[in-house]
Formats: sequence, C-alpha cells, structure tokens
Amino acid sequence: MSATTVEPKPITATANHKVPRSPLPKAESCVLVIFGATGDLTKRKLIPAIYDLSCEGCMDDKFRILGVGRSAMSDDEFRASMRDAMTQAKGKPINDDEWKKFAGRLSYMGGDPADANTFPNLAKKLEEMSKQGASNNHLFYLSVPPSVSPEIVEGLGRVGLAKNDKGWSRIIVEKPFGRDLNSARELNAVVAKVFDESQVYRIDHYLGKETVQNILVFRFGNSLFEPVWNRNYVDFVEITAAETLGVESRASFYEETGALRDMVANHLLQLLTLTAMEPPVAFDANSVREEKVKLLRAIRPLNNVKDVAAHTVRGQYGPGTINGKPVPGYREEKGVAKDSRTETYAAVEFHIDNWRWSGVPFYVRAGKRLAKPLTEIRVHLKPTPQALFSRNRNEHIEPNIITIRIQPNEGIGINFAAKRPGTEMHTTTVHMNFSYEEAFATKSPQAYATLLLDAMRGDATLFTRGDEVEAEWRLITPIEEAWAQLSLPQSMIYPAGSNGPTGADGLITGRDHHWRDLQEQYAPGGQVR
Repeated sequence: MSATTVEPKPITATANHKVPRSPLPKAESCVLVIFGATGDLTKRKLIPAIYDLSCEGCMDDKFRILGVGRSAMSDDEFRASMRDAMTQAKGKPINDDEWKKFAGRLSYMGGDPADANTFPNLAKKLEEMSKQGASNNHLFYLSVPPSVSPEIVEGLGRVGLAKNDKGWSRIIVEKPFGRDLNSARELNAVVAKVFDESQVYRIDHYLGKETVQNILVFRFGNSLFEPVWNRNYVDFVEITAAETLGVESRASFYEETGALRDMVANHLLQLLTLTAMEPPVAFDANSVREEKVKLLRAIRPLNNVKDVAAHTVRGQYGPGTINGKPVPGYREEKGVAKDSRTETYAAVEFHIDNWRWSGVPFYVRAGKRLAKPLTEIRVHLKPTPQALFSRNRNEHIEPNIITIRIQPNEGIGINFAAKRPGTEMHTTTVHMNFSYEEAFATKSPQAYATLLLDAMRGDATLFTRGDEVEAEWRLITPIEEAWAQLSLPQSMIYPAGSNGPTGADGLITGRDHHWRDLQEQYAPGGQVR
C-alpha cells in the first residue's frame, strides 16, 4: 500500500449546459467626464471598456463621453487618437459602423486642473451638451496621478458640479488612494468636503474580475465548502500575483511606489478580505463593505521593526531570462537609480485575530519579472491522518488544495486523493478543474467594463469605502516605515524568470508550508503538469 502523486488527465467541471453569460444591464444615462483623457489608462482600458458596453447596448441615446486633458486638440483629433488606441488595445481592426456610432458620443475639452478657468469652462461645456441632448447626470473619472486628484475635486466643488440639481453627480477615484495612512486620510478629507461618501467610487480593477466576484458565491453559496472555511480545516492560505513584465515605461512611478504599495496595499488585501470575511447580511454595498472593513481591522498589524523583519520579505529583480530572452535588471532600466532600494517583489505573512481564522497564516506575494504570469488564491486544507494509507512515516496523501484562479484561465481547481486502478491500494492526487470560458462558452466582461457600468447604475458594492482604504494603509504604512530603517537583505536581488528572492522561502517553510513553484509547467486549465 503506498501513496504517490502522478498527473492523470484532469476532471473538468462544467455548467449543466453551456449557456452564454447573463446579458449586461442598462446603464443610467450620464455624461462620463474623463480627466486625463490622453493618458495610458484611458487609451488601454477605459475607452475599450466603454466601447464594449456601447456595443452591448448598455448605453442610451443621451450617453456622452467628454475627455479633458492638458493637450490642445479638436473633437475629431481626439476621436482619431482613441480609435488608434482601440485598435492597438484589441489587436484587430474596429468595425466601421460600430465605431462611427460610438465616435459620435466622444468630445474633448482642453484644460489643465491647475488653471482656474478649467472648471468654469467645464461647467459651461456640460450645460451646452445638455442643451444638445446629452444627459444631465455627471460621472467624473479621475484618471490622473494621485497628486492631481485634490485640485480636481476642489475645482469641481467650486463651480457646483459636485451638487447637481438636474440629476446626479458621482466621482470615480483611481488608485493609489494616497501613499501612506496620513496621505490617504488627507485625500479622504478633501473628497469628503466636496462629495458625500455615497457619491464616491474608489476603483480597484481587481474587484471587477469575474473570479474575484465569484469568491463570495463559491464560499457562501455552496454547503460543500462553507463548513470547512475556517481554522478547524484550513492549514494556510497563499495569495500570489506574479508578473513576467518589468517596469516597462513606469519607472518614475515605480521608483516612488514599489510592489508593496502598488499591489499588496490594494489588490492583494482586497483578495484577502474576500477570502476571509464573514458572510454579509445581504449582497449590497453597505453589507459587503462593512464585513471587509471588519476583516481588515482584525488583521494583526506589524507595528515594530522586529515583527516586520520576521514576517515580510522584499526583493528586486536582476538580469535574467523571460520566455527564453535575456532581460535587464531593475537597476538597469531607464529612469531607475543605480542604487535603488525600491522593491519589485513583496511577500507578507498576515494573521487574522478572530474566531474563524485564529492561528491560520495568510501568505501574500506580488512581484515583477517572475517565472510565470499568475494571480490566484490557494486554500490549503489540513492533511488527514495518514496511517490508513501508508506503510511508513514517509508515505502520505497530499492535502486538499482549493485554487481560485484570477488570471490567466479564470476558474477554480480542486486537488483531492483517489485510488489508482489496480489490485494494490495506491493513491494519487487528481485535479478537478472549472473554467469560466469553457463552462459558459463566453469570455467574461472586462473588469473596467463591469465597474464602470456599476458606477453608472449607482452600485458601489465592488468599490472601496473611505474607512476601508485607511484600514488597508494601517497595515502597510508600518511595514514601509520599518523597511526604511532596515538594511537591505543580502538575498534581495533575484534573477528575472525565477520564483523571487530566496528569502521568501524562509518566510513560509518554517511551518512546513511552501509556495507554489512558479517555474513548474502548467496545463491550460491551470493545474500543474
């Protein structure tokens, strides 16, 4: 009798019958005003997402988009630049008829937020658009650096655009929401002076991903999993956000930010809250966000240098190989200081001091130039007693693992033990895999499309509340402050194309835990070959 691990053909879980996804709901009519309309985010994400929503029939005839930017250009020039960006983002030509219909909704206004005339001109422009048949509802999107957000908010308040007698006014604020606890509080205070919290939508695009939203359904909608989602059955939880990309053209931004602020302070803490929060009383904005805030407040802070040194790891990519091609190290990238201390990799061990999760470590890691692009949550269940299926202490069955894949190949996988065919009692680990695209015969909507549609409909469930942002920074700011006092670790530099710094292994292996090996080969469904 023995227990082994082989790689059989995976079991595939599908929907009862393949059906297309639910039709998208109609958006409330509005004028979407995008500050930073010539920027990278607008070109790569916002306009393609809005175009898709328009093609789906989500917009009515009064919907318009007004781009606001520092550059001077005509409406036609703005439309042409957006079409070029759309073609590049989608990787294929755009349908002429669909684009012509969409382009008619686009207009542009030059204006610097620092110029006192910009906001009176904006108010006048919106009034003119209303007379020409556009909606009186206004949705302001701040696709700008965080340092510019306060002056835009204050400018909107000065000309009365935050309060709308003819309709509603809402504002979407892009991350990062500050760079530490104090700056987050300051930004929240500026916003609160002009807008009511019910008008404010702090966007984190991870929350718009289909699998992220499905975490709550998976946990609370299935009696098979909910009873074991606690300290009695869960050994540890591992959350990974790995990229093969380097800093690309974002060196100046990244030098000021780093992996901890860029990824852990928002994306990964959001994944952690959804994985660990208590069931809300209803699936609405207040109920869901209240439970997320409670969870964040229950996470044990690392408030001294000793704790930070013991429970965190940072790294920076050096030269290496990605997909068979040599790539430079971070300090060799254009715009990066030769002695930069900025981390491109961050790993943290969090503990949640509540009844459900006491004693269960949550390991999170995020890094650039790693071996594989992968974002996932892995819930490792405790092993069973091994005596029944083993002849000696070295033989064992692998513990069950529930894997929630955010990207690529959105879906859920479960590892469990099974007997191998034959007369002997040989066990192995098999993989059950669920893929959204295969099961529902369709691709999920873009994350930004989902979130923009929700904002237009007034649904803030997938957006971050002000106190939630501050609760996140209460956990991150002490780590940043301790790292500033600690000397750089000798093992900080890791080769591009690897699993990250070797110190990260020491963070997790002390309790016989292990990270998923990013250098292993994966089958299309996400299971290890």
